[in-house]
Amino acid sequence: MNVGIRSIGYFIPDEIHDAAWIAAHSGIPEAVIRDKFGIQQVHKAGLTDTVSSMGVAAARRCLGDFDPADLDMVVYCGSEYKDFYLFNCAARIQCELGAVNAAVFEIHNLCSAGVWGLKVLKAMMIDDPELKHVLLVSSSRESDLIDYTDATGRFMFNFGDGAAAVLLERDLDRNVILQTAMIADGRFATDVSVPGIGCQRFADPAPLRDADRFLRVTDPVAMKERLDPITMENFAAVIASAATKSAFGADHIDYLAPIFMKRSILRLLLDRFGLGEDNTFLLEEYGHCQSADCFISLAEGARAGNLRPGHNAVLVSAGTGYTWAATAVHWGPVN
Repeated sequence: MNVGIRSIGYFIPDEIHDAAWIAAHSGIPEAVIRDKFGIQQVHKAGLTDTVSSMGVAAARRCLGDFDPADLDMVVYCGSEYKDFYLFNCAARIQCELGAVNAAVFEIHNLCSAGVWGLKVLKAMMIDDPELKHVLLVSSSRESDLIDYTDATGRFMFNFGDGAAAVLLERDLDRNVILQTAMIADGRFATDVSVPGIGCQRFADPAPLRDADRFLRVTDPVAMKERLDPITMENFAAVIASAATKSAFGADHIDYLAPIFMKRSILRLLLDRFGLGEDNTFLLEEYGHCQSADCFISLAEGARAGNLRPGHNAVLVSAGTGYTWAATAVHWGPVN
């Protein structure tokens, strides 16, 4: 029993914040933003581009002429920063699409939710023959939560806005979802948060400070000291595990679809598996769009000819908290 990716669509807003814009608002030299941070530009959502509306736009491009009424489930796996606090984004997307026969739910695991969501939905679709077509949607405008004057959050300056959607089909023998691996390290669970919102803050009678409305890093030095020695190894480990569990092995990866990484880090990861830049797609013109990154990479890699039928692809992502996850996909028809 196979579950395959029938189609992918994405939406990127028109407004651009380039390296010069980020430099002007952060006080960091433009050359550092470009060369050290690896940011050429990110896209910024307009006032009417909500998380749900961007998700709907991506979903419509994904569906094409597929009738939304034939969807059996709509799943949201994007940012937890949505249109409203405590809000069912999946239901909103279902309604806007006219997917009147679809069940809905949401998967949240920060930036690794999309990669892990493929595993969850594959298992559900194999188990339940009534789930023939499932739409997975990721959307993010977390750039709203970035304070460019806060140097402790510099690693988040690459956040851009956008959305992606993936249509999964039961019994589809192409673009087949294979196996998944994850490493989790809960020591990082409270390192990054929006500290002004949540039940822990609700009971505090002190007025909410503007700074606490943004994503903040509790102790950036301590986080870096703990994260730097393990993150590359964990990326490599989940990639190798997903490939091995999928039976083609780490030596036979043809394409890597990662979350946004600056070029120098991505090259190191590619080198680990004997790959080059023609085996991936750089997201330098998109920025980090949360869980949408890997799906954009698949779509753009296929369009550019880097991802071709017969290739073994691995999607890899990481989410603060901290998780590293990878899912293998056999691209094109199954022989």
